[in-house]
Amino acid sequence: MPSVAAVRTPREPLVTGSGPALVLAHGAGSDLDDSFGPVIDRLARAHRVIGADYPGSGANPRAPLTLDGLADHVVAAADAAGADRFALLGFSMGTAVAVRAATRHPDRVTALVLSAGLAHPDARLRLAVDVWRALADRPRTLAAYLTLVVNSPDWVASRPPAALAAQLTSFAATAPPGVDDQLALLRDVDVRADLPSITAPTLVVAARADVLVRPAHSARLAAGIPGATLVTLDCGHAIAAEDPDGWATAVTRFLAGLGGPAQG
Repeated sequence: MPSVAAVRTPREPLVTGSGPALVLAHGAGSDLDDSFGPVIDRLARAHRVIGADYPGSGANPRAPLTLDGLADHVVAAADAAGADRFALLGFSMGTAVAVRAATRHPDRVTALVLSAGLAHPDARLRLAVDVWRALADRPRTLAAYLTLVVNSPDWVASRPPAALAAQLTSFAATAPPGVDDQLALLRDVDVRADLPSITAPTLVVAARADVLVRPAHSARLAAGIPGATLVTLDCGHAIAAEDPDGWATAVTRFLAGLGGPAQG
């Protein structure tokens, strides 16, 4: 997926744009650039966008992972940027990270946007994760598998051969060193008990053609969080690649409509 325009040195947290603070939590087996891609620049037009790759992603060394630890990790990125209060945008497994951050730091999280995410994997998602992990030593086959599950069927079918070949090459070459640790955490993540205690205004964004984390997971998130709003985009799991404008618009409109005290 495309890289963002903001330049970062390895392991340096992302801080770009201006306005109310918006902290990012990326997906498993990914990093900020891969999960959010061109959406970062779009969001930075109205927000100061902040984030840090997880341990084992980007240039960061591997480290033992827990959901609480990742939640505190994204909050630490806000601390480093001087943001006392902020909205949180989570993608895929990052939605569970964002939920846990909101329950651990409720006085700091002003809003949640949970995109293509989940509270707990079902049997189908666990099988998909198991295949992903099993193909780790077969990068080209893994790249083909990931293309089939992170992109919508129509998007893959419509890609020019050269573009699809470039994506397969990119996927085969860029697996983060901590991918297995992150996938192991995703396989067992469970924030269902956290959902009723969420007090921050919440937008849940489902991807209609998501065959990895199916829209039913987003529906369950929205049903479990008091007052949550659910919207659906016509794309696959890789929202940043398939509908960056729609995603950025949904996020910025929701946050702009909240009003209230400024985030810093």
